[in-house]
Amino acid sequence: MPSVAVQLYSVFFKLILKHRLQSLFNATAADDFGITSRPEESIVPAKPSFSIDGVATKDIHIDPLTSLSVRIFLPDSFNHPLSIPLSSKPDLSRSKNGLSEAAVGSVSSYQGYLPSPGVGQSGFSRRLPVVLQFHGGAFVSGSNISASNDFFCRRMAKLLDVIVIAVGYRLAPESRYPAAFDDGVKVLHWLAKQANLAECSRSLGSGRSGDARRMDMQRHIVAGFGAATLEPWLAAHADPSRCVLLGVSCGANIADFVARKAVEAGKLLDPVKVVAQVLMHPFFVGSTPTHSEIKLANSYFYDKATCTLAWKLFLPEDEFSLDHPAANPLVARSGPPPKSMPPTMTVVAELDWMRDRAIAYAGCSAR
Repeated sequence: MPSVAVQLYSVFFKLILKHRLQSLFNATAADDFGITSRPEESIVPAKPSFSIDGVATKDIHIDPLTSLSVRIFLPDSFNHPLSIPLSSKPDLSRSKNGLSEAAVGSVSSYQGYLPSPGVGQSGFSRRLPVVLQFHGGAFVSGSNISASNDFFCRRMAKLLDVIVIAVGYRLAPESRYPAAFDDGVKVLHWLAKQANLAECSRSLGSGRSGDARRMDMQRHIVAGFGAATLEPWLAAHADPSRCVLLGVSCGANIADFVARKAVEAGKLLDPVKVVAQVLMHPFFVGSTPTHSEIKLANSYFYDKATCTLAWKLFLPEDEFSLDHPAANPLVARSGPPPKSMPPTMTVVAELDWMRDRAIAYAGCSAR
């Protein structure tokens, strides 16, 4: 049982949250470009150096048609060489700053850290797994660059020795379903494009000096596919074949959807491979109440009435249903997770009124 102070704080939290949600009903005009944070959010600027906790951050707007953006968290652990065979050392003989000449133009605009072939005592950088992180906030609040999410992702990158890509998906009601889900899939495909551009860049960097004409032609082709948008941190340090999806609350719903789309895409996402997903107290609901939804309907912080209000803001009015596939992944229309889904760890909170639904999902995904 939480302390009296926590219980009182929960009461005030719910009152403020309900007031904010009610006010959003007065501003439900459609906005294709969308927003990714609320004015009341405490925002932390990106810091492209390793001065804080040994983690550098960078913001990238990846879709010119919407507000979709990502924040990359890069730990300095890539600079700590392990016992890796020298044969795996990348060929940097015809590259600059750890990238081929075709990508040099894309790194010149960044401040702070730039990849360099001299990083690490052994002259090469380690490849780190990638975690795609989707923040919580009931689809209507939260941000990938908020103070709380920045702290969480920074700590995760440092302790787990991974590159974290926090997704700034569009919020409701300005951008209703399926905007946030589409943004999640779009980031996964963006990561695949980055991985393929990096492969092309490295192949150019390892070319022979006698093939100058062929190299120029290849550079022209690569540039046509978007080499100017090559992200140097990912190109130099990311291992896209070890990609993990992590979602918190409603972010878990997005991660589940993205995982299903990754299964459907199969080898079309190569070299990106989703090897696991982590769902932290997912925002799963349903029209037929479970035991926890009855017993804990008025639970702390996020009760059933407040969450239902959030779903009304997120789902289109003509599609509102607590059994919508976005809300209840176990309904007949979406079906249980396919057997080919990546291994899943589901985290539930003891006093979360939605916990039974998450446990049921975990039971299906474990079969």
